[in-house]
Amino acid sequence: MDITWYGHSCFRIMERGISNLVADPYDESIGYGELNVRGDIVTISHDSPGHNAAHLVKRAEHVLNRPGEYEIGGIFITGIASYNQAVEPGQTCRNIIFVYRINDFTIAHLGDLDHVPGQAQIEELGPIDVLMIPVGGGSALNSTQASEVISLIEPSLVIPMHYKTDACVKDLDPLDRFLKEMGISEYEELDVLRVKGSTFEEETQVIVLRYAQ
Repeated sequence: MDITWYGHSCFRIMERGISNLVADPYDESIGYGELNVRGDIVTISHDSPGHNAAHLVKRAEHVLNRPGEYEIGGIFITGIASYNQAVEPGQTCRNIIFVYRINDFTIAHLGDLDHVPGQAQIEELGPIDVLMIPVGGGSALNSTQASEVISLIEPSLVIPMHYKTDACVKDLDPLDRFLKEMGISEYEELDVLRVKGSTFEEETQVIVLRYAQ
């Protein structure tokens, strides 16, 4: 299974013989330019330009933007209702955590989650092999919160997302702040994460992806 990051919170997941899936496609307002990606299934964590540009995904046949359970093209998908804080104090807006089960692997995309979930919601996620988690603050988890969420979920692999890059125009924290929180001083950027059983180790690994252009 191949996982490619397109910047911000957008990923493509590809596996031979199974539908391609794109999570949280963005529009040009995020700063990465025009999104150039193809996928059969699109999941939308919440309704904002940085996450809901399904119309830019070429050949998309299925767009999922609400909680529920789905089985499409060999992928079992669960959308779990959560929330994040809205601009106005005391208000909340919906955020959907998506869990994808592809062959023997389970991947979770936390969308714009901006708080540490309770134990009931952690249990609802179940065991996670690959966790896509926001780390740059703004409207989502900051580095300290992300570290706490990771310790609760205990995934095999962590892919940070939703942080400041040289292309992103959003006011977010840089990746280095999260890596420092995780005690990581040296790392390698990958163009694509190829996941197989031998990829996993006993301790959680942080995988840094280079955004596809």
